[in-house]
Amino acid sequence: MPSVTLPASTPPTLVAERDGRILVATLSRPPVNALDEDLLERLEALVAQVCADPDIAVLRLRSGQDVFCAGADLALMQRCFADAEGRAAMLDIVRRMQRLFASLEAAPVVTLAEVGGAALGGGLELALACDLRVAADDATLGLPEARLGLLPAAGGTQRLTRLCGEGVARRLILGAEIVDGIEAQRLGLVQWARPRAELAEWTRALAARIAAMPRAALAAGKACVHAANDASRDGYALELAATQALYDDPESQRRVAEFLAHRSRRLTGN
Repeated sequence: MPSVTLPASTPPTLVAERDGRILVATLSRPPVNALDEDLLERLEALVAQVCADPDIAVLRLRSGQDVFCAGADLALMQRCFADAEGRAAMLDIVRRMQRLFASLEAAPVVTLAEVGGAALGGGLELALACDLRVAADDATLGLPEARLGLLPAAGGTQRLTRLCGEGVARRLILGAEIVDGIEAQRLGLVQWARPRAELAEWTRALAARIAAMPRAALAAGKACVHAANDASRDGYALELAATQALYDDPESQRRVAEFLAHRSRRLTGN
């Protein structure tokens, strides 16, 4: 798989490789993929590239460590919380994370988080910004910020509530509860939970199946689903506008023609 050029860092904290129409991005900042300014910059560049490359249909986000992502870098927090100026800087970093996760959520590709280990705090917020999440059965997921007198402010309160409802959001945020992958699936926090030994191959196959579909149709479906949670938008009108655009898309026309011809042959026996 060819490598993708991202901002330089030594060693690289994020490695991206193409696998056909899939971009596989591996978090690689030992030991826990803590989010610092360098890793945020590389994630920002990654999302920008995904948005600009029409040949990418799926972004598969995974980890090269035992942990998916443990959230904000502790050394960074320690420096920032030392004085008022540092706390203001930390707020700017949280604001930056909000913007990054919003751009990931809006990217015109299917985003897939492969959670093979702990996804806590900002790490879970990163996964929540993805369209799909697969977790190992024994992964740990949670938003434990309340234990520190804080809250998950990089979009966690909003996305978790929209995804799982107020009851689950209150349970996990106010109770600072950590759940495993199986419970996360039951709560709707992830769509699938798989045994750890099967996780990578199962997620690769899922990404390949999705990537075989036209990017335009995937992007349109994603945008329409997103509109369902936005009271300011007319999701039905968006469906019609997106459908009209897809009717005029040569790839959609080709696929429909092939499907109809195949069905006709089956019905006529020819």
